[in-house]
This record gives sequence, structure tokens and C-alpha cells, in this order.
Amino acid sequence: MNARALYEALLSTDGPYEDVIDPWLDQAATADYRARLHLTATPDTRWWTDEQLLLEELYALSRVSDYLLLGPQLPPYLHLFTALGMTPVAEQPAFDPFLHEITEVEQAEDPSSPIEILAVRHPGLMLGELLFSRAGVRVRAGAAHAERGVADRWPLFWTHRRAHRPTRDLSQGWGNNSQWSTDFRLDYRTADGDLLNVAEDAPIDGNPDLDPNAYGNLGPDERLLTPAERRELLHHRTFLRTPAPAVADPAWAAELWPFEWRLPDGINESG
Repeated sequence: MNARALYEALLSTDGPYEDVIDPWLDQAATADYRARLHLTATPDTRWWTDEQLLLEELYALSRVSDYLLLGPQLPPYLHLFTALGMTPVAEQPAFDPFLHEITEVEQAEDPSSPIEILAVRHPGLMLGELLFSRAGVRVRAGAAHAERGVADRWPLFWTHRRAHRPTRDLSQGWGNNSQWSTDFRLDYRTADGDLLNVAEDAPIDGNPDLDPNAYGNLGPDERLLTPAERRELLHHRTFLRTPAPAVADPAWAAELWPFEWRLPDGINESG
């Protein structure tokens, strides 16, 4: 059994989603699916070096999550993922890009007003220390911190579907079967700090600067961004303000490729 089958069943059902989800969960319990999924809950074992299929399974589950949130279908969403052992992210008083995805911006009159959460559209989910999905939030902010029409409408990377904005992930452009070999982005919140987009070929304590002189994985489009803009994109999975290259060339972002960028926490935010 796998989450791709669940996704395809949800797309084809005319009945309540629970009529598809509950039998799938029954099979998952029989197959010890939940226990296997929990191997991913911590980065301590570096499980992803030997468990490619688990990376793909997490990605398939994220597609299920994206689909259920299009509605949104919150009761079946929470029913499914809490049954798999995930925990809803507790509502936070302050905006945190690790936990929160901006779905709508109310522009404050004062450009310097910081980002303030006004409402939670849907909860985020954690699997142990692993971030599975961020909470969707409506915010108020000054344009110096988050621009309406950018922070809530710019393409969202590492994401397959959203109802209100374009998205980009590594499955796009591949065939019906090949797209399901996409890896899930791994972000962990640990006692020692946050780990963003960890992967087999990158140390989890790697260079934090996303500096083109230190990182060999920046193409010409990425090098037009400042280090601070590159960090912003990796943290938020999108831009909060219009990046300078997009002002000069609106088509600039078409070739942007941040999927190999990685950061530990505690980075220097200057630059």
C-alpha cells in the first residue's frame, strides 16, 4: 500500500473523503505503515541515506495533504494525518517561517510594521521533529517585511498544489509514473536548531551562507539574488518582497532552481 493509491482514490471519489480514507488507514495499520513512517521523525539516524522509498512516500502524502487543503477539507485532513501519528502545530503568537505559510497579506499603512498573524486558515503538522506541513496564515505586515501580491501570490517552491497561487516542485514536467519518484523536502526542528532541506549529499552542519563563492550550486539566475534573498526563499519557500531581478525581467524566475539549497539554524542574516 502507498499514499499514491490514496491520492488517486480521493481524486476519483464522489462520496465523503472518509469513505476512502478509513479503509486506507485500516490497511496502513495492518501493514505497520505508521511505524515505518515514524522512522522519519528525527534526523539523528540519517535514515534518508538508505530509505529512498520513504522520501517518496512522504512526498506522496504531501500530495494528499495539498489536495485535501484545496477545499479545504479540514476534518478528513486532520483525521488522516493524526491517525498516522502527526501532531497539529500549536497556534503561535508570533510568525515563524518554519511553521507558517502566508496565504494572505493585509498591507499595513506603516511599511515598517512587522508580520503579525491575524488568522490561521489551516493547521500545520509535525511528525516528531520533522515538519510535514506548515500552517496557512493570514497576516498583516508593512511592505518592508511582506508585500501583498508577492508574499501571498509569488510561486511557492517545494509545493505541488495551492488554490490561490502558482507552485513549483520537482515532480512537474515528468510523466505520470516518474513524478512519484520525487523526494519530500526534509525540514527538522531539533533541540540544536532548525535543519532546512537536508539531503543525502549534504552535511546537516554544512556551510550556512548560500554565498556564490562558497556554494557551487548557484546558477546565473540565483547569483542575481543577494545572500539575504536566497535565505529568505529557502526559509519561506517563496519571496516576501519583489526581488530586484524580477523588477528588471519579469520572466527571470522561470529558471530559478533553489531545490538544492540547504541551511542549518543560527545563520548570519547580514548580506
